[in-house]
Amino acid sequence: MTKLPETEEEFPIPASKRPKLSSWDFYHKTLGSPKFVVAPMVDASECAWRLLGLRHSADLCYSPMWHSTCFVKDEKYRANALQSCKEDRPLIIQFCGNDPQTLLAAGLLAQDHCDAIDINLGCPQSIASRGHYGAFLQDEWELLDKIVSTLHRELSVPVTCKIRVFESLEKTIKYAQMLEKAGAQLLTVHGRTREQKGANTGLANWEYIKAVRDNVKVPMFANGNIQCLEDAYRCIEATGVQGVMSAEGHLYNPAIFDGVNPVSWDMALEYLDILEEYPAPNGYIRGHLFKIFHHLLQIKENLEIRMELAEANDLKEFRSVVVKLKEKYQKFHDGIEIWKNPDSLEETYDLKLPPWICQPYVRPPYSEHLQKLAEAQKRSETEKREYFDEDGNQISRKKLKKLEKKQRRKAGKIPQEKPPTCSNETCNNLMGTKCEVNKLCRACCKEKCGNEGLDCPGHKIFIATNRETKRAKLDLENTE
Repeated sequence: MTKLPETEEEFPIPASKRPKLSSWDFYHKTLGSPKFVVAPMVDASECAWRLLGLRHSADLCYSPMWHSTCFVKDEKYRANALQSCKEDRPLIIQFCGNDPQTLLAAGLLAQDHCDAIDINLGCPQSIASRGHYGAFLQDEWELLDKIVSTLHRELSVPVTCKIRVFESLEKTIKYAQMLEKAGAQLLTVHGRTREQKGANTGLANWEYIKAVRDNVKVPMFANGNIQCLEDAYRCIEATGVQGVMSAEGHLYNPAIFDGVNPVSWDMALEYLDILEEYPAPNGYIRGHLFKIFHHLLQIKENLEIRMELAEANDLKEFRSVVVKLKEKYQKFHDGIEIWKNPDSLEETYDLKLPPWICQPYVRPPYSEHLQKLAEAQKRSETEKREYFDEDGNQISRKKLKKLEKKQRRKAGKIPQEKPPTCSNETCNNLMGTKCEVNKLCRACCKEKCGNEGLDCPGHKIFIATNRETKRAKLDLENTE
């Protein structure tokens, strides 16, 4: 899956072999004074997507957020994370975590493959809350000071931080100044609070971003409310930042920094072409195509194509979906036929883009979201839906889904593969899909690792590592 350079010449000089620059020299000389930046996005800003963005006027891309602990311990995870090429530079690799030494270890492993290490202090999702990283560290200033200062002192590349604002403007400014003092050489400020997410996203506060820009001395990027190129220029003018970062806007329109709204299938096919050389997991590809075709796939008559995209498992199948949509809507785009939305025959698009054009997704107001939730709850209480099989027998919704999947498999839409079993002849359990070394189920793998003192990253079993750590600790105690 991962393509890495065959020779050192394919990359710039490794960070460990070049001088570490000050913040503004780093911004101008290493990064090339970027204005338009593709954000770090989990399962989304992989190498192929970054290359697509760079080919459409992006100046700089971040890697997806990588978990520092997994990056240090899991060699396969690390190899996938470091997938890159010369065209992919400059590149900033982002890590999450809450332990200074683990983040440092990850940074040391990654620094020769990038131009800076970014610390994610902005993720507001529940997984960040459970893992205690991202925006859920923003109240622990002593810990953050130690993380940033440790990495700034020990790494050969600059350390940057991506943060969210507080409700209090004064606290937001002090927070940014604290990170700057600790050694952050570039800051990205997302103008939303930790609580502004999902249906409660709302607008980012550019006034807070401007206030931070006026009170720190390092270069700064702004994040939030960037849905088109005009937004990017307005944000730079309103806040005084050096550049703007786009996440969701870039997912729906990869050519956002070109200042155009291209045909969705052109963008999708270009992305798939890049994937031929720089592969990505099917989940990443599927997610990107759902975003690019978001407005088309909301039309009820495209439900079957939507299901086909959800079940696609290789580039050939993904390409087939794209071609089907192109063949279906190209005649409307070329003006050969007049398109009318079958879901709303009275609706025209005289003042808006047709659904086959890449365009922003506009979230409904929070009040509207709450109203829809209330209506759905009311319907579920008054109208209990019933499901039936082919013979007219009433069945559960879960059983109906199983029957539909079985029918699709029979029709050849879903390949039926026999899952591999544990390589232990006396065991009938299924093999762990990530157990590449031992080819065992978790129970047998744990027993084998315990008996032979092995590690299995796939099952997250680290017997050998733990024993070595304990041995080193005992040797240290005996020495003392």
